Amino acid sequence: MTQLNQRTGERTTGPPPFALWREVATAYVAPAVTAGAGALVGGNTRLLWAAGTSIAGTSAVVALLVGGWLQCFGRRRATGPARRAAVSLAGAALAAALAFACAWAAQRWQPGWTGPSHQPWRDLPFLDRPFLDRLSLDLPLSAALAATIVGWRWRSRFTARPLEENR
Repeated sequence: MTQLNQRTGERTTGPPPFALWREVATAYVAPAVTAGAGALVGGNTRLLWAAGTSIAGTSAVVALLVGGWLQCFGRRRATGPARRAAVSLAGAALAAALAFACAWAAQRWQPGWTGPSHQPWRDLPFLDRPFLDRLSLDLPLSAALAATIVGWRWRSRFTARPLEENR
């Protein structure tokens, strides 16, 4: 794929420019489709609900937060693959730890926020105990994957190489 370097005007090869909306949309659609397909094949309705809510939703939120932070404060310099992997994995570990803390808080807070049994939202399948027990797996895993992918793609934005004809 050929890109135009905005600073020098040369054509370069490499990934397309980083676009936050594209990262967030991909971070929602990809896990929703893959987990949803697995749920449909396995006939697991709880996983189907989780695919569109806790799995894909967490992934999209983390992609939005990480991508937005990188656009505002991220360093714009070329890095090698080893450093790029290390930075992406460090971001994934941080995102997973924060998501696990959120999942733990949601599981402890659940009895107080669902309200009395006559409330209409008590019948929703994503507020039952098995769904809330899944959060400690769904949230950190989705957050780690989204942070890794967004961080990797952000770093790859600055490693484009000039074409042979421009040297």
